[in-house]
Amino acid sequence: MVIPVMKRRALFVGEAMVELSLAPDGATASIGVAGDVLNAAVYCRAGLGDNWQVAFVSAVGVDSFSNRIQHFAEEHRIDCSGLKCDPSRECGLYAIELKASGERSFNYWRSESAARYMFGVVAPGDFSVLAGADLIFYSAITLAILPQEIRIGFLEAIACARNAGCLIAFDSNYRLRLWESSEIARRTIRQAWETCDIGFPSVDDEMALNGEGREEVKARFAALGLQLCILKEGENGPAILSPVEGGDSIIWPKASEVVDTTGAGDAFDGAALGAWLETADSKAAAAAGHSTARKVVGIRGAIAPFLNRRTVPDSRKR
Repeated sequence: MVIPVMKRRALFVGEAMVELSLAPDGATASIGVAGDVLNAAVYCRAGLGDNWQVAFVSAVGVDSFSNRIQHFAEEHRIDCSGLKCDPSRECGLYAIELKASGERSFNYWRSESAARYMFGVVAPGDFSVLAGADLIFYSAITLAILPQEIRIGFLEAIACARNAGCLIAFDSNYRLRLWESSEIARRTIRQAWETCDIGFPSVDDEMALNGEGREEVKARFAALGLQLCILKEGENGPAILSPVEGGDSIIWPKASEVVDTTGAGDAFDGAALGAWLETADSKAAAAAGHSTARKVVGIRGAIAPFLNRRTVPDSRKR
């Protein structure tokens, strides 16, 4: 008798939205799907073997645009059994405009999106979907969109999962407009860093959030003692802040062309996390993240066309 091998399960918890990407003339737009955690899940799935199952935990509506989000995730081999379908709400929407430099600006319509209530509307929330995970990845955007009472419950659930042996990965994707105040953001994100094992901070986010200089940010994260901690420093490349021999001496190649920086940090997270889960090598993780991000900034959109997709039905029972 053949005994089936149990797959390890990685949960990516956050919000996905419909994306309107404006053409240079500003008169037309293409429709896509994006979200920091979902983007990271796609790149992580691409780098992991079949011994891992990658799942997206969130909530959408039951409309055609929500169906588009599920279809997109499943095309990229993401399990959607933890994707809640809320008949009373819809998915969020945002529009993206690109500057000539490749930098972007955003306009959002997400204040009552279904994802805000993925764990319910009554405190402390229902976090049973997190049970049994081997790894949970989330971001500061995940925290920011949750109502305060549910946010507290979520962080408690994360701490319980970690105590039970689940690895916790976090990215401080700081967006002030999503928070009640900068002080609440600072306090909450600090708490998240204290209860994680794998960190993908961005130096610009951390400097803006805490009023620190670059070296202060590096020293603080080096002192956390995370199993894996890679500080993203944009075109300068990553700094490996978890214990590794010779990590500071690496010279990272710059991108040959910057077309669109959308999703580059998310791509870094997913590719680095996938490489680390396969190799337990911090340098290999940083190299995979940087290489992938360099490719992503050279294309339009967050998801690179070189990623393998599989065909799934266009319509499905929801």
